Amino acid sequence: MSFDATKFATHLRKNAGKHSKSSCAKYVRRALEAGGADTKGHPVFAKLYGPTLMRNGFHAITVDNPDKFAFQQGDIVVIEATKHGNPAGHIAGYDGKAWISDFIQGDFWPGPVYAKEKPNYAVYRH
Repeated sequence: MSFDATKFATHLRKNAGKHSKSSCAKYVRRALEAGGADTKGHPVFAKLYGPTLMRNGFHAITVDNPDKFAFQQGDIVVIEATKHGNPAGHIAGYDGKAWISDFIQGDFWPGPVYAKEKPNYAVYRH
């Protein structure tokens, strides 16, 4: 399956807002589709996107420390839910400069609750 990471990244950045709209899965799904991915049967919750990504040729990579890892354009992170936050978890894509979902994140973690709790996550690369 052909996936265009540049089209994915461009779509993410073009459509992102300044603040979260609690719609990360929808925004990343639309960017995946812009990049050529087939998202039929996609899950509602962001934390469940792993199988959809793998069906589209992505594979999980090991990232021990996201603060020191060299991410590549098109990488996608799927983060489990926090104990004190959104039960849907989170998904975001890396555009080569920033992590983006429905907003441009300040860093790998989408907000202070995630940064504090550091829930389990998986990073996928095509």
